[in-house]
Amino acid sequence: MVAAEFDQEGELVGMDGNPLQGVSFGEAAKGVVAMARFAGARGWVPATSGNFSVRLDEERAALTATGANKAELDETGVIEAEIAGPKHPRASAEAPLHLMRYRAAPDIGAIAHVHGLAATVLSRRHETAGHIRLEGWELLKAFPGIDTHEAHLDIPIVPNDQDTDRLAALVEERLTAGGPFHGYLIAGHGLYVWGRTAAETIRHMEAFDFLLTAQMHEEGAR
Repeated sequence: MVAAEFDQEGELVGMDGNPLQGVSFGEAAKGVVAMARFAGARGWVPATSGNFSVRLDEERAALTATGANKAELDETGVIEAEIAGPKHPRASAEAPLHLMRYRAAPDIGAIAHVHGLAATVLSRRHETAGHIRLEGWELLKAFPGIDTHEAHLDIPIVPNDQDTDRLAALVEERLTAGGPFHGYLIAGHGLYVWGRTAAETIRHMEAFDFLLTAQMHEEGAR
C-alpha cells in the first residue's frame, strides 16, 4: 500500500522525483495517493469526487481509477494510462481533462482536481465573466513567477459539460488564449490545478483553496 509520508516540517517525503525526467509507476502512484489523501483530509473530494494524476514520462501517466474513494486511496486505485493512447477501461470520465493537459503542456508533472466549497461557489458566481481575478493577497507568492502581493492571478472559468472530451478541448482553447495559468475552474464543478511535481501541486491546491476562500469571504462582506 502506498501512503503519503511527511517530515517534521510538513514536507512530503520522497516526493521530489521529477516526472518530466521519468519516474516509475510506483513513485508516480505514491504522488497520486499523496495528493488524494491531502485533499481528502480537507474535505475537498466528497462522495468519491475529484481525481489526481502524475506524469510518468512523455507517453504515460498514473491516474486515479473511476469510483475510487480518494480520501482512503491506495495504489490499487491508481492506473497507468497512455497520454495519447486508447482509453483505459478503468479510467474515470474526467481522465481526458488530465491527459489533454499533459499533451498541451510538457512542463506539467502532476494534476489535481478538487471540489472545494469556495472554488465551486465562486465558479458559479463569476461564470458570466469567464474568469475570477485574485489580487493583493500575500499568498499569491505560492505560485511560480509571483514574488509580491502587488500582483494578480486570473483563473479561467469554463462552462460545465458532461462530454469531457469536448470539455477538455474547450479548456485547452481557453488556456492557450492567455496566461500563464496555474489552474482553472469548471462552473458549478470545481478546480483543476497542476505543478511540476506532486509536492508542488499540493502546495498549489492549498494556496488556491485559501485564496478562493478569502475571496469568497471578502465578496460576502461587500
